[in-house]
Amino acid sequence: MIKYLLQILVVVALSFTLFSCEDDGYMTSPDAQLIFSADTITFDTIFTTIGSTTQRFTVQNPYDESIIISDISLGGGDFSSFRLNINGEVANTIANIEVPARDSIYIFVEVTIDPNGQNLPMVVQDSIKFTTNSNIQDIKLIAYGQDFKLIKGEKLETTTWTSEKPYLVYDYAFVDSSAVLTIEPGTKIFFHKDAGLYVKGKIIADGSFAQQITFLSDRLEDGYKNIPDQWNGIILYSGSHDNLFNFCTIKNANIGLQVGNIENEGYASVRFTNSRIENMAYAGLFALKSKIYGYNDLFANCGFYTVALLIGGEYEFYHTTVANYWGNYSSRPRSTSSVVISNVLIVPGEDGSKTSYVGDLEKATFGNSIIYGNISQEIELGNNNENTFNFLFDHCIIQVPDTFNTSNKDHYINVLKGNDADPLFIDPYEEYNYALDTLSPAKDFGKPEYGLQFPTDLLNKDRTADDGPDLGAFERIEEKDEE
Repeated sequence: MIKYLLQILVVVALSFTLFSCEDDGYMTSPDAQLIFSADTITFDTIFTTIGSTTQRFTVQNPYDESIIISDISLGGGDFSSFRLNINGEVANTIANIEVPARDSIYIFVEVTIDPNGQNLPMVVQDSIKFTTNSNIQDIKLIAYGQDFKLIKGEKLETTTWTSEKPYLVYDYAFVDSSAVLTIEPGTKIFFHKDAGLYVKGKIIADGSFAQQITFLSDRLEDGYKNIPDQWNGIILYSGSHDNLFNFCTIKNANIGLQVGNIENEGYASVRFTNSRIENMAYAGLFALKSKIYGYNDLFANCGFYTVALLIGGEYEFYHTTVANYWGNYSSRPRSTSSVVISNVLIVPGEDGSKTSYVGDLEKATFGNSIIYGNISQEIELGNNNENTFNFLFDHCIIQVPDTFNTSNKDHYINVLKGNDADPLFIDPYEEYNYALDTLSPAKDFGKPEYGLQFPTDLLNKDRTADDGPDLGAFERIEEKDEE
């Protein structure tokens, strides 16, 4: 009798346990599968020793019952280059995470890559393992890293930067007044937030069509590739002469290239050729009482001024495209003209006073060029009627209203203006492509003499190959029908 009673008690106990599990409502099937918002988390190229941005993904319970993930673990554990935040807890492994029915948890991933002493990008991989009811699933982690040469708040003597490894500038790199910084073709220079390159001596950045020199932010993730104000920019102080930027790209800073400054006497001078300045929060090219000679240049998408030529100076630009379609980066609309030419600059003081700086504008010539954008008037002229004010638009498209007076042949020669003169860039808003459409009025409109002087465009196309040079930095060559 006692034997049978014990058997009954065991059955009752087992039944109670089973019913209790059912009441808890947990999914216990070994076939249970979690759903992930991504099966692979990939980080674009990042610099070694510098952490990435944070990526995230979700882990979803698709069932009508809660589920227990008995283990979430980073494959490399604490020795991994990756780091996890699992549903708010910083840990590379965690046990018994409950995910309610039809609900999700978030997992955040970061990565820091140790330098390996090599010049080429490296690949770092790991995985996150999920164990649920003895069923194992995983998410792959992949990051690409690049070793670099660090420049941190350095005063540079005469030196050469090579293309062997990229350079990463923290705080600043300062070229002293007696020094020359030479940058070889193919060199890449990256700048951390608020960093800049400041030149009192001279910089020679002489790239080539095949080996461009780039000045960019150190955020290499795809989402940052066209975001302005990621670093300060480049300044050539007054007194810095004979600088050269050839086949260079400057992107995503506050002011791309400032030439000259108020505080120092004299002027700065630079040849800026076959080059690009794009996506600046304030200004692309910002010149004060200086001398600039440029051709085959693109200045594009700046929050205030794409090209500002202030307090006089001497400026020449040929086959240059100025295109300002600011708007994709900020809710603040742009109200300032893209190109400002002035022999005066008025600076307000903190006490409400104003200081005027003036200088003679010996020349500001735009030949075979395009100045266009998304506001009605992209040119502003500032003449104090006391200092010299010489400017010329020769064979150009300029974005001004039809009522804008261009009758003075001393300043305007063969100028197209108004809405009918839209240069028809291929895609200035999404792809930032400022090449010309086949129906562009800029086609073959250029002055032949300028075309012969600069026979190849920014993309190395031949300007002499068709009926005439196109305006701007990009020549369109139509494909001939095969007979």
